[in-house]
Amino acid sequence: MIPLLELRDIWVEYGDKIVLERVSLQLNEGSFVAVVGPSGAGKSTFLRLILGQEAPTRGQVLLAGTPMRAECGPDRGVVFQRYSVFPHLTALGNVLFGIECAQAPVTARLFGAQRRAARDTAIAMLAAVGLEHSLDVYPAQMSGGMQQRLAIAQALVKHPRVLLLDEPFGALDPGIRLDMHALITRLWAEHGLTIVMVTHDIGEAFKLGTRVLAFDKRRHDPHAPHRFGATVTYDLSLDRKTLPPPALVDALGGELAQRDLA
Repeated sequence: MIPLLELRDIWVEYGDKIVLERVSLQLNEGSFVAVVGPSGAGKSTFLRLILGQEAPTRGQVLLAGTPMRAECGPDRGVVFQRYSVFPHLTALGNVLFGIECAQAPVTARLFGAQRRAARDTAIAMLAAVGLEHSLDVYPAQMSGGMQQRLAIAQALVKHPRVLLLDEPFGALDPGIRLDMHALITRLWAEHGLTIVMVTHDIGEAFKLGTRVLAFDKRRHDPHAPHRFGATVTYDLSLDRKTLPPPALVDALGGELAQRDLA
């Protein structure tokens, strides 16, 4: 069985600074992969490689067995911590715009039956994330949780094979965050998504993920801190009742160890 995503001996270097080194992974379709690690461990760089925003200095990234070019494609959607929505468009306009760009890349406008079908699709996606009663509401009139639901609808309306989440719930209040956990879990199951999520919250990683990857540096040179890059130091497959092993919590340092693991 060909993995959906494969990274073969990936290195990412900026001049004499090595960010990632010797990263080799296979990610299966339908998995929910949570990525944790201390700040500066290359988690966001790893996400950009999968998104196609960045090319590796060495090594190869494959999508469904085919080498992936360094460009974003409709088969990958992304949701960032900062709400990536258009402030001048309503909720419906935001989601509809994504469909129009995909179907009419030159004009970004659809007409007649095509536009009606696109509008129905956008409304259905907004309903799926709980915004069916906010079609004409602008982002500035929404709470943080509503804006993040809108960003998820934007990403999913083009039916990506891989959904990338970069600290998507970090700015939300705890109660809203729990609601978003339930929402993303439901959408993952209903849409058969493959999700790769970067998070600083190790408890969130073990709650949502079916697999947890921890990035950190295996080698350190105090005289040349940029000489060595981060790689995968832990790769754990788990069920939803698994708790992080104490060694992993300790290895990731105080930044993560102080989080609530309940």
